[in-house]
Amino acid sequence: MDEKVISQAVISRLPRYYRYLGDLKDEGVERISSQELSRRMNVTASQIRQDFNNFGGFGQQGYGYNVDYLYNEIGKILGLNEEHNLIIVGAGNLGRALTNYSNYENRGFHFMGLFDKNPEFVGKKIGSLEIMPMDKIEDFIIDNGIDIVVIAIPKAGAVQVADRVVKIGVKAIWNFAHVDLNVPDDVVVENVHLSDSLMKLSYNLASR
Repeated sequence: MDEKVISQAVISRLPRYYRYLGDLKDEGVERISSQELSRRMNVTASQIRQDFNNFGGFGQQGYGYNVDYLYNEIGKILGLNEEHNLIIVGAGNLGRALTNYSNYENRGFHFMGLFDKNPEFVGKKIGSLEIMPMDKIEDFIIDNGIDIVVIAIPKAGAVQVADRVVKIGVKAIWNFAHVDLNVPDDVVVENVHLSDSLMKLSYNLASR
């Protein structure tokens, strides 16, 4: 039987479910109905049930959802039960901010290295990471089992960096550069284009 294809729209909602369920756990809530979760998240109860049914449902008629169980199961779907080693390319303001954000570690994302082509940056430390030169990136990725590369540099250099890391086997890129990367089909890219998000906000404000 073919594996069920889950839509990107459903996948994009999973981190939000995970975040809200984490808050519920912290509040000591043990179970919750789709209606109550709907009120908290401003998503219809029908949508919640449809989303969860893609993965087996998780609920029980008349009982609702066990918060701890659902939180852990969605975490597994998101791959958060596994450890991920990352490096950041770009030690500018964005790269430094990502390095200093500690919440990623709690989710199993471990920042192992920080790289930059600027010789004035090399050797300096951001948090616990020392900025390394770009000519060491391939060996570092191989030696440290890096599976996610974060690109936090202008678009002019992003394509070249992507080509270099893909060539040595990296299969996941978190791309903050404002450029679409042309990578093989077996490489996953998550684009975070901050200006696109701001323009979307501007549209929604203007259309009110």
